Amino acid sequence: MTSGVISVLTISGSLRAASSNRNALDAVELLAPPAVRISHYRGLGELLHFNPDLDAEGMTPPSSVALLRAAVMAADAVMICSPEYAHGVPGSLKNGLDWLVSDLHLPGKPIGLLNLSPRSTHAQESLREILTTMSTRVISEASLALPLSGRRLSAEAMAADPVLAPLLRESLAGLVAAVR
Repeated sequence: MTSGVISVLTISGSLRAASSNRNALDAVELLAPPAVRISHYRGLGELLHFNPDLDAEGMTPPSSVALLRAAVMAADAVMICSPEYAHGVPGSLKNGLDWLVSDLHLPGKPIGLLNLSPRSTHAQESLREILTTMSTRVISEASLALPLSGRRLSAEAMAADPVLAPLLRESLAGLVAAVR
């Protein structure tokens, strides 16, 4: 936290250009109070497949990995919104998390998890388990399922929705409280 401003990094588990997960995280930015700065990491699709041989002690990690780690280091908290594929976490998101296993800036960091379908519980629980194993702090008050199933809404529409906007604000507030 620099000068009273809390920095939240968002990561969408979806690589789709028109992703509802990305839209939800963009809506969080639209709803964020002035004392919260939102930045979006959008490089999951550019990461190499995780290979410990490329990340050995004393080696310089691939540039895409260095960018991810720098984004995590600069953030006070992380918010992840991810779809569920075949009852699991998308491979690209898991790959990004694998690159962060040896990073010293992720352990202890507050994490909020958004899910856009209340029926998609398997990936959410798997993600919670992965992040807990990585020694992060998954914040229950910042983790929720949004009742969006089947609705394709823009970030602006989500931020204006009378049901979704309060939930997104509540999730962000829970994450901010965990930082303070």
